Parts: sequence; structure tokens; C-alpha cells
Amino acid sequence: MSLKRSHASTRTGSGAGSDSGTKLGRQEFFDELKKHAQTGQMFTPVDISMAIGASEAAVSRALLGMAAEGYLEKVETGKYRSTPFQEVPQAEFLKALARASKTDSTRQRDLSEISRLKQNNDVMRAKLLGALAERDHYLSALKQHGIDPGPLPAPAALPAAPVASSAPAPSSGGEGEAASADAPAAPQSSG
Repeated sequence: MSLKRSHASTRTGSGAGSDSGTKLGRQEFFDELKKHAQTGQMFTPVDISMAIGASEAAVSRALLGMAAEGYLEKVETGKYRSTPFQEVPQAEFLKALARASKTDSTRQRDLSEISRLKQNNDVMRAKLLGALAERDHYLSALKQHGIDPGPLPAPAALPAAPVASSAPAPSSGGEGEAASADAPAAPQSSG
């Protein structure tokens, strides 16, 4: 039982200490980002934390904030490239790091959601432009062959319900209505 307590206290103590106790060395962080900017290689928060001796959580938060500020390029989930960082002076870096460290997790989530929505918007815009180009292609093909494509269809609005109610409903009588329409033919065959 004492073994479980000592193991549990060690695990929680080291986890909490590494997350908040280890501060991020700004100079080391700056130098490491500059080094990666010169090589142009992708890196992860683990790479940076191992190189500068800071906690992975602190480095990850700082990298997310720096990417949100536009100083880093987020290539994939958890992978960064610091090519935009080559020309950043240290004073500007320190200001950006201070802003980035104040950004909370809700803001980070919002920023990632905004970027996801922007990507989705770009995809939908490309699909719409493709559909418009296809429509224009077919309209021009019809006109080349002397076929009148007719008027453009009206946008699909909600007046579909009044149109359906003004027409006789086929479901009310079903086959009975069809039989009554054929009623004059039925007496001829039976008689």
C-alpha cells in the first residue's frame, strides 16, 4: 500500500512540476527557432523541449501561440516549420511570445476552428466555381448547336408547399381515383 502511495505521489508531483515548474528559457527558445528557420526542417514540440530542456507542455503552448501570431507555420498536427521566423528580431520575438503566452486554450481552440472553417470555405468555393464553369460550358455548347437553353431556373425557394397544395393530391384517392377515371371503360368490358 505504501508502494502505491509513493508511486502515485511521484507521478502526480512530477507531472505537475514539469508542466508549471519548468520555465521556458526565452533565449534558448529563440535560438532554437532561429536554428530551425535556417535549416527549414519541420519540428515538433518534443524536439524543441529536448533541445532547450523545457517541458513539452510549455513549449507546445508557446509554439501554438507563435503559430497563431503568424511567426511559425503549422504544417500538420503537432509539426511546425519556422521559415517565417528567419527575419524576426529578438525584441519582436519577445513581444510576440508574451502575447502568445497570454492566449488561453479557448482562444487557441477558436483560432484552430477559424482556420478549419477557412479551409472548408476554400474547398466549397472551389467546388462552386467548378460547378459554375461546368454550367457555362454546357450553356455555350447548347448555344453553339442552336438550342435555346430556356430561362434560367428560379432559385429554390420555399413556395414548393403552396404549389403542391394547389394540385390534386394523388395520395388521397390512390388507386381509387385511377379506377374512377377508368370507370367508363370498365362497364364496356363487362357489358
